[in-house]
Amino acid sequence: MNKINIGIIGGAGYTGGELLRILVNHAAANIVFIHSKSNAGQPVAKVHADLAGETDLRFSDTMDFSVDVLFLCAGHGEGRKFLQEHDVPFSVRIIDLSNDFRLSANADIKGRHFTYGLPELNRDSIRGNRTHDIANPGCFASAIQLGLLPLAQAGLLKAVQVTGITGSTGAGQSFSQTSHFSWRANNIQAYKTLTHQHLGEIGEGLRSFHPGQDLEINFIPWRGDFTRGIFVSSLLDCDLPEEDIFRQYESFYKSHPFTHVSREPIALKQVVNTNKCLVQPEKVGSKLVVHSAIDNLLKGASGQAVQNMNLMFGLEESEGLKLKANFF
Repeated sequence: MNKINIGIIGGAGYTGGELLRILVNHAAANIVFIHSKSNAGQPVAKVHADLAGETDLRFSDTMDFSVDVLFLCAGHGEGRKFLQEHDVPFSVRIIDLSNDFRLSANADIKGRHFTYGLPELNRDSIRGNRTHDIANPGCFASAIQLGLLPLAQAGLLKAVQVTGITGSTGAGQSFSQTSHFSWRANNIQAYKTLTHQHLGEIGEGLRSFHPGQDLEINFIPWRGDFTRGIFVSSLLDCDLPEEDIFRQYESFYKSHPFTHVSREPIALKQVVNTNKCLVQPEKVGSKLVVHSAIDNLLKGASGQAVQNMNLMFGLEESEGLKLKANFF
């Protein structure tokens, strides 16, 4: 297996740490540098203590643009700023984990074009494509779209009411009042009601099957009393019989290795520490509720970024991502 030479910008945060956890055990990965000005010279395992004994890599304050792929793990707004300030050769493919390039109106910069990197939606456009870069989807956006894509394909979406709860790692590694343990413990809170930043990319993805369709998505996110994972429930009117719904979902996802349709109730513990998404449609009368669950740091961020790298470089889609859930 040919090695893929990899550079990482912003390797000290949660997504950078999870990306490293995957890549140090990835058969095709050769990590050339991990950039972090504040941690330059420090062992990676000093910052990401879960990697103690796994790697001798150190953070660097220099960059090497002779790599094959560059992961941008900096905060929102930093991906576009980085590319404006640096002339990265077109031979280097970029996978950006911020929200800077996810919308079609923002997908181009300095002659580069970013493809929206939800493999269950755009796998054919990503596989083997060494001319486009990747805008990795948001965590809530991944969970919500994976719950609704089969219905969008069938033209069954008009108005959807969505609630979703996320762990504290979704807020990033920087401290804030609402990410402190003393605030999160035994607590729950709605935030960004009907205004969440992922609504734009969710709408674009779901409308891609029927451009111009009238689609209303009302989303209320919650902060949860746990560290990682997202659980979403999407409610809509649907007259389709339950068995037809299951057939639609199972047909849509039959060739996708990470999204699985369940006829039994799903739980967050089934997906934490994996790149999986579990989807459970549940019909009650004329109402349909679709539950979906992912790990926000893996299928919602770093795991999906590696999945996109695998597709881009012609590897098995699941290479390095065969991870077991921490169920107990």
